[in-house]
Amino acid sequence: MGVDRPRLRCMERSRLRRLGAVLTCLCAIATTMVAAPAHAAGPGGPCALPRSQAHHSEGLDTWNSEYPRPVGRLDAVMVFLSFPDSKPFVTPDRLTADHFPGTSRFFERASYGRFSLRVHSLKRWFQMPRPSGEYHIQRDWDGEQRSAYLRDAIAAVDKSVDFRRYHLVYLVADPDAPGVDSDATKVVNLDEPVRVDGTELRRVVTVFEHHPPDRNVLAHETGHVLDLPDLYHRPTDGKGDWDTHVGDWDLMGSQFGLASDPFGWHKWKLGWLAPRQVDCVNAQGASAHTLLPIEAPMRPGVDARTRLLVVRTGANSVVAVEARGASGNDSATCTEGVLVYRVRSDTASGAGPIQVLDGHPGGHACWGESVYPPLADAPLGVGESLNAVSDGVRVEVRGRAPNGAWRVRVTRG
Repeated sequence: MGVDRPRLRCMERSRLRRLGAVLTCLCAIATTMVAAPAHAAGPGGPCALPRSQAHHSEGLDTWNSEYPRPVGRLDAVMVFLSFPDSKPFVTPDRLTADHFPGTSRFFERASYGRFSLRVHSLKRWFQMPRPSGEYHIQRDWDGEQRSAYLRDAIAAVDKSVDFRRYHLVYLVADPDAPGVDSDATKVVNLDEPVRVDGTELRRVVTVFEHHPPDRNVLAHETGHVLDLPDLYHRPTDGKGDWDTHVGDWDLMGSQFGLASDPFGWHKWKLGWLAPRQVDCVNAQGASAHTLLPIEAPMRPGVDARTRLLVVRTGANSVVAVEARGASGNDSATCTEGVLVYRVRSDTASGAGPIQVLDGHPGGHACWGESVYPPLADAPLGVGESLNAVSDGVRVEVRGRAPNGAWRVRVTRG
């Protein structure tokens, strides 16, 4: 039986209307997809910035295999170097105690027990072949003289150390030798790895600290061995303030900081925070979140509550939000609240890859104790907000839960 033409035309118009509605919907979706920033979603999700070629890049979508990953146990060897022009006044045991178990405890707290740093200390002095002054030890060390120091040090201890057994190497110089400069303590990254005991040494921590040493100095240098960048600002003329980027927040800015616990971003990068503990904001609009303080203890593999909030703002940038409290590695801080900071994965170590955003511009805190009082009061309290205009992000603190968690509202766009 045929179909009359008027009914056919009606059916065709109905199909066309439905098709038009579908096309309109698809166009709207396409427009939304074009309007939103396009970012590749790596293993850590759409808020995990890509690792770049920048030195110690803050990207965390992949791990740089040239560095040991601090999950589980890593073994370090600590050896002590003396010089023919000076007799040591301090024993190796005393110098070991300057740094351990303090450094191991710092990382145990920071990692929620996921990272164990075990030091193996050789309890004797190994004499270098040349007087201390001949190595010209200083902060900005001449490359050839530094290489000579490393070459002599490794040769002096090689018969007593099987370097294959260790992930980290600490070379500790006699602090009282006349040619030793405490400002020269640093990690030496070797352009050409040294082959010894059938393994390659890519980096060595050279320690020239006084006795007793600067607080958390070895934890800071160990952070570099774990691929963390310097967060301080070094003035070009050597004068001025070094702590304008992050102040007291995170020991990679200053080992003297009152709140030395690593940023949540670094804990995520190092594998101490799981992706499920990170809230990612990658769309326009407002959203509500609850953040536990970053220092609060947790049971690995069980506690899935959010510790870090990340707002994607560009191909290589995010705004990160976390709560900081006066406990654990941050027990010395005089301010608590919600800390906001900017992260860039294409910015090299020492050039400002992280910048804390000041929740109280013009204010100061912790005078006489803080390394940079203008940022010591950076965290937001309940009822306060921060507009990161250039990032298109607004952060508001709406309240605090009985368990100490902070309620935060974030608006993107």
